[in-house]
Amino acid sequence: MSQVLDSAPAPRVLIIDDEPHIRKLIDISLRSQGYLTLLAATGQEGLSLLAGKGADIVVLDLGLPDRDGQDVLKDLRRWSRVPVIVLTVRSGEEEKVALLDAGANDYVTKPFGIEELMARIRALLRVSGLRSETGPVFDDGHLHIDLAQREVQVLGQPVILSRKEFALLALLVEQSGRLVPQPQLLREVWGPTHEEDAHYLRILVGKLRHKLGDDASAPRYIVTEPGVGLRFVGKDRLDVR
Repeated sequence: MSQVLDSAPAPRVLIIDDEPHIRKLIDISLRSQGYLTLLAATGQEGLSLLAGKGADIVVLDLGLPDRDGQDVLKDLRRWSRVPVIVLTVRSGEEEKVALLDAGANDYVTKPFGIEELMARIRALLRVSGLRSETGPVFDDGHLHIDLAQREVQVLGQPVILSRKEFALLALLVEQSGRLVPQPQLLREVWGPTHEEDAHYLRILVGKLRHKLGDDASAPRYIVTEPGVGLRFVGKDRLDVR
């Protein structure tokens, strides 16, 4: 059984799969070989982890409870080049071609052997040069955001964000230009028991806007759609570094 060399930086693998036993199987197998892991049960949770913490490779299941895996893949490819292995029960040639065209680097058909998956992960990491940690980068000359590096600057000066402030910013930036519903923001930042606590979100947005130099009455970055959600409007300046 091949292992990651001790002298090499430990690659980080993001596993997005809603089946606990599959997540556990892949997690244990990876960690036993020296990898670091991030675990997500939904597509949105996976995108948020990738944006906020970065990864060297993603293992993505297509059958997710909140979104189709192909849609997650398309969103991911808007801002990240991280290698993606798709887990799928769709074994037809047409489905596989569609996955590769959508941005997958490889696929494994369920049910799969764990050694085959490990081999495909090793192969993709070799091709990608082992470290490919990427995330959205926004820079308009005034505001600089690098989610992979967890770095925020205003006019070249570092901005210190709290954990929840950064989590909210990451959620908005990784879906730049799209409306992110209020319940989703509350659920992702505070947890599933806080989906009705809109005042939490109002207070946090106010603090974040203040630190970014954004004006709620004439927003440059974070737009509020009352009673609906928030939108980061810097889409045209979003890039991948």
